[in-house]
Amino acid sequence: MNKLRVFADFHNADVQDRVRLSCAGTTADLKRHGTVLRDGQPLIIYSEELEVEGIVHYSEEEKLWTAIIDWNAIREVDSVVSQITLQACDIAN
Repeated sequence: MNKLRVFADFHNADVQDRVRLSCAGTTADLKRHGTVLRDGQPLIIYSEELEVEGIVHYSEEEKLWTAIIDWNAIREVDSVVSQITLQACDIAN
């Protein structure tokens, strides 16, 4: 099963180094996928040309969803815009 892939701002981390899943891009991805987050859910967090696997965690302190990630495991990938452009070119050809 493929892991859910959602946008997040890696600069928007809490004091425990969890990435907050509260930005507009995250909300848009969740809506597009028709997904509601739940504690312990695995997912892939992406931003620009970076991505990392994470585990969803609800922050009782802040009353919002976060993702626990390994900051050392962040990897570079092609940007989402580039991927969409390449897919569109493949379809056109």
